[in-house]
Amino acid sequence: MITISDGTIVLELNPDLFWSDEDKWNPIQQAVQRTLTGALDVQIGTLTKGRPITLEPEDDSSAWMRSSIVAQLRNWAAEPAKQLTLTLRNQTRTVLFRHQDGGFEARPVVHYRDRVDEDFYLCVIRLMEI
Repeated sequence: MITISDGTIVLELNPDLFWSDEDKWNPIQQAVQRTLTGALDVQIGTLTKGRPITLEPEDDSSAWMRSSIVAQLRNWAAEPAKQLTLTLRNQTRTVLFRHQDGGFEARPVVHYRDRVDEDFYLCVIRLMEI
């Protein structure tokens, strides 16, 4: 089960969403440059915050979400620096939307002229752990 909450409202997200960038994270960062004397200056550090968490459907036939869930996610994404609690695989993380990467996007599975609560959407939720 995947849930996301602002402390008041808890949304249960489609469990078929997958964490697409889970294995791309590397907390070790390194900067390398030459000094004027030709020596090598290497700086290495460990990142403690900012791990990306992108939740998205595997394909267009999975992880559909109802319009009401999409509306709440859109409302949260519209609030600057909105901290949320994400529970994924029985681990709880404090997250923010990654607005620099698009934050949140949704598109209807089937486009209808008039939207109703029963409509389904495909969503990409871009978060970062803080």
